[in-house]
Amino acid sequence: MTALQAQRTLTYAFARDKGLVVMGEEDGGVRLGVRAGADPRAIVEARRALGRPLRYEHLDAAQFERELSESYARSAVDGGDTEAAMEGQDDLLSLIDDIPQTADLLDGDDDAPVVRLINGLIYEAVKRRASDIHIEPHEDNLSVRYRIDGVLQEVLTPSRRLAAPLTSRVKVMARLDIAEKRIPQDGRISLSIGGRSIDVRVSTLPSRYGERVTMRLLDTRNALLGLNELGMDEDTLERVRAVLAQPNGITLVTGPTGSGKTTTLYSALSVLNNGQRNVMTLEDPIEYGLEGISQTQMHHKVGLTFAATLRAILRHDPDVVMVGEIRDLETAKVAFEFASTGRPVLSTVHTNSAAGAIQRLRDMGIEPYVIAATMRAVLAQRLVRKLCDHCKVAHEATEDEKAMFGVPLEEAHDFYRPRGCMACSQTGYEGRLGVYELLLVDQEVRQLIRDDVSDDDLEAHAFRDHDTLFRNARRYVVAGQTSVEEVLRVCRKEEG
Repeated sequence: MTALQAQRTLTYAFARDKGLVVMGEEDGGVRLGVRAGADPRAIVEARRALGRPLRYEHLDAAQFERELSESYARSAVDGGDTEAAMEGQDDLLSLIDDIPQTADLLDGDDDAPVVRLINGLIYEAVKRRASDIHIEPHEDNLSVRYRIDGVLQEVLTPSRRLAAPLTSRVKVMARLDIAEKRIPQDGRISLSIGGRSIDVRVSTLPSRYGERVTMRLLDTRNALLGLNELGMDEDTLERVRAVLAQPNGITLVTGPTGSGKTTTLYSALSVLNNGQRNVMTLEDPIEYGLEGISQTQMHHKVGLTFAATLRAILRHDPDVVMVGEIRDLETAKVAFEFASTGRPVLSTVHTNSAAGAIQRLRDMGIEPYVIAATMRAVLAQRLVRKLCDHCKVAHEATEDEKAMFGVPLEEAHDFYRPRGCMACSQTGYEGRLGVYELLLVDQEVRQLIRDDVSDDDLEAHAFRDHDTLFRNARRYVVAGQTSVEEVLRVCRKEEG
């Protein structure tokens, strides 16, 4: 009996409920992880079922959940039917090889090979911490790419003949119309991978060579972080907490798509949601369920827009409102009106800097005196990739690099660059780090906003004694956590 067969002998439900998990083979026996408080009778039953000597390892609750997730992840994705051990690109390729070479796969009665391939793609994406899966048909092949740490990486280029069955199967899983190929469609898939709930947002779009599919993977455990877990420096964290303690006004989070704005907003809401407040959110779409908070999904086709819904929820006596995004003048006006009644509002805008958010509101048509009276703060953020600790390579910083990142020229200092290894899939990076700049609207900034000054003048005052995005990112380069190239890719270099 192999380790995989031993793992399958104990069903997932038995392992989860009884606190036992097969962790591998050792010296002809089976390593059995035992959660604290496990029933001794269950251990006896497991030994009888496995029929081999057992070596016990005691695990705390967190260790047990991690081992359970890893051991049963594959069978949880595919209901236990996938035989392939999806442990890397070679195995994904073997799943493609299992698909029969028929003229039209949709004519076949057995779609199990396609199901196994999709299960393999999703499992591998979760394992590699990918945020998105892109399936794109081209003239000669089909491109499958993962977005990992904000950067797309190609993992498969199978034959274009797989495009139709793959797309159709994903549509079935997301409850979309498989016959409609002329218009974009959006849907959702809910999965469980070893006890972890994964939501997959599916979007299809017609293209020249067929429909392309994008799947966004949403793992609640990765999103619900405390403020102190976001990677803010002490100065920024302290000032953000002070902003959230204010009883009214608008606080904005700004940055490009995929910069972590939603995670930051959810972390802020967790601070405000103390059980004594009526916290309500308007989102498009709702990405993660939040305990004790009323969340409303926008539905533009039936008129459920941000502006219309914001007006409606004001009659539900909210203490705190989070608006997913301020996109137009109508939404901005209602948000500012609500904030002026003495309650806090959190929202996002898409701009390149904190000062740029003020200009965006002006361009929408909000009067400067309204912005000055109601705005409390704007937090701009980015995510830079973290160098892989297993393979990063030191190099002596040049004079230009020292000057750029605030290191004295006479001081010898090593910076680091990526190399690539098996641990980071040859990218040189593993994980991401948060970079922030916080523009606080104090008395001087209020006057500058009323005077309708430029972004440069606003920044000159607001960041005279505090970090800009680029300055905030310096700490990671100096500490050897990221590379010079990565910071320059994400943050605008400061002049002078």
